[in-house]
Amino acid sequence: MTDIQLPEQPRGLLAAARSHVRRAPPTAWFGMAMLTIYLSAALFAPLIAPYGEYDVVSQTPFAPWSSQFIFGTDQLGRDLFSRLIFGAHNSISIAFLTTSLAFLIGGSLGIVAATLGGITDQVVGRLVDSLLSIPDLIFTLMLLAIFGSSVVNLILIIAVIDATRVFRLSRATALNLVTLEFVEAARARGERVPWIVIHEILPNMLPVLISEFGMRFCFVFLAIAALSFLGVGLPPPMAEWGSMVRDNAALISNGDITPLIPAAAIALLTVSLNFVADWFLNESSGLSDGE
Repeated sequence: MTDIQLPEQPRGLLAAARSHVRRAPPTAWFGMAMLTIYLSAALFAPLIAPYGEYDVVSQTPFAPWSSQFIFGTDQLGRDLFSRLIFGAHNSISIAFLTTSLAFLIGGSLGIVAATLGGITDQVVGRLVDSLLSIPDLIFTLMLLAIFGSSVVNLILIIAVIDATRVFRLSRATALNLVTLEFVEAARARGERVPWIVIHEILPNMLPVLISEFGMRFCFVFLAIAALSFLGVGLPPPMAEWGSMVRDNAALISNGDITPLIPAAAIALLTVSLNFVADWFLNESSGLSDGE
């Protein structure tokens, strides 16, 4: 009896991930390379930076670029290259924590509202609509003025405001899933709502949520940079790219491009994240279509 040789299938999630990464376009490869550099700087900032985050290393404010100070010094004589690296650590870690909290709040409320429906969906939906009607920047500035500009307040305020966008997405996605046959079958078996959410709805939402996480991270990151530029973001002397642009803006009038370096770091991170998020969303859409 002749054995029939079946084609080998990818073994596990790791093999599938490798297969998709190999097909990634050049923009996605560029984005992943840049994100690797940014994450390395954020994780190993104390080991990479030649000087401390708060160290005054020069008696000359706005010292020019040199072999000792690659990007010169700021208005207090602190090394700008070291501050740039520590700025990656502060900005990325705080933006990631804020975005994660926003997804925890907005995603949970959206799934619960879509699953339960009825009065729960109506009450939560109207509350979110009322928050969405207020401009984000004005609302954020008002809350920071009331509660004070601290790291904890900044994270909580931006997370709650951004959770409204996550709620709309997660609710819309969950509404498309709760009417499908496998969810109805789980209900017919007598499964409870938490079980249905964890085992049936959430796994099918993950590709959309992961892609959206990258996009929301960009918005949160830019919001923190903008607030720091306005002087109400991360409190000094913490290094943050938005505040670094503001503190060194006077150099532009002298033909010095130093303030453009943290601005370019913000733009490059945002573009890289968008490249990776777009590629991941396209891959997820292809898989859902049966590729």
